[in-house]
Amino acid sequence: MSGCCPPSRSAAPSAVVPQAGPVRAPDADGLISLPGGTFRMGTEDEDGFPEDHEGPVREVTVGPFAIDAYAVTNARFAEFVDATGYRTEAERFGWTYVFAKFVPAHLRKGAPRPEQTPWWCGVAGAYWRAPEGPGSDVEDRWDHPVVHVSWNDATAYCAWAGRRLPTEVEWEYAARGGLDQARYPWGDELTPDGEHRCNIWQGRFPVHNTEEDGFAGTAPVDAFQPNGFGLYNVSGNVWEWCADWFDPARANRAMRGGSYLCHDSYCNRYRVAARTANTPDSSSGNLGFRTAADI
Repeated sequence: MSGCCPPSRSAAPSAVVPQAGPVRAPDADGLISLPGGTFRMGTEDEDGFPEDHEGPVREVTVGPFAIDAYAVTNARFAEFVDATGYRTEAERFGWTYVFAKFVPAHLRKGAPRPEQTPWWCGVAGAYWRAPEGPGSDVEDRWDHPVVHVSWNDATAYCAWAGRRLPTEVEWEYAARGGLDQARYPWGDELTPDGEHRCNIWQGRFPVHNTEEDGFAGTAPVDAFQPNGFGLYNVSGNVWEWCADWFDPARANRAMRGGSYLCHDSYCNRYRVAARTANTPDSSSGNLGFRTAADI
């Protein structure tokens, strides 16, 4: 997988589909109910990754469902942990991956790094409540997406909350927000009129981030504008686990949306049709989730 993607522990022009009424608002539980329907899923964009099986473009029908307007926050995940005593897999393994520039020097020294992506450090003692390792916390990030959660952790949360992870079909239908084959949730231009619409890397990856979008790491889950269906940050910020297997021949689960480490020079998987995968027990500082529910 490309460098902004969490390491494992082991092209038609866009058109607006007519919408009835304004952008949907989440209910008291933070869910947005969507009617479903038939849409064109996938892409044959020249900027895509054929090896990720993003295409071909095909018509897919999805039934009604509800999905979180926002990724699950540190505050929401803390409620789950406080109620159940759950320990994430990062805690049980004793380590998880942290972007090297965020790791204090005394923890970075000697920390194992994947050979192909040395900007990741395996940091002992890092987990969702200490996202950069011992000494860090989330006290000023309760409204940021929880990170360092594996697919197994996410499904455990869903079971407690009476939810489930969205399928890839549901996720892409919701992330498109009613746009047909647009590259991003808001259209085909990354920064319309010079405005940043998502939290990704600016500058030269991985050595210099200009932070033109306002963030070096995670952003609050309600940062930037929602898409046409009222979903926030379905491009950038954090990767989001989906329910599906990425490929039946591989024991990896699908992830969508890209993260704050994505950059066009290396990994442009903040496109709405982009996908990648990881093992269900993997976790990192740019990997979270949002939930879905049947209606």
